[in-house]
Amino acid sequence: MAHEHKLEIFRGLLKFKSNTQKIWGVLIFLTLVTIVEVGLGIAKPAALTHSHFLGMKVLNWIFIILTLVKAYYIAWDFMHLRDEKSSLRRAIVWTPIFLVAYLIFILLFEADYIYHVYTDGFVKWNF
Repeated sequence: MAHEHKLEIFRGLLKFKSNTQKIWGVLIFLTLVTIVEVGLGIAKPAALTHSHFLGMKVLNWIFIILTLVKAYYIAWDFMHLRDEKSSLRRAIVWTPIFLVAYLIFILLFEADYIYHVYTDGFVKWNF
């Protein structure tokens, strides 16, 4: 029994006639997200580099979010998670999301601790 793949992205907003068109559509979307990331990395707008949110620059948060969006769409469309059962999709998608959130928490917490040790402690900034 042949399995038909769903030929739509963005929860049905864009529908395609063939798998080839869908692959090109997802590729164009991922390319646009990458262009935005590279453009922000080159331009580094002052409004995003000087403002902070949860101890980190807003620009860094944007990079993290865009990277997670790209990883999600790569797994969802190119690895065909869309066609799997919902329990497998949840196990594969939600586990890394929680692990990435935990990693970000650890990095922010430890970086803040190290910053305060160097600014308030006896150790000098020597690098």
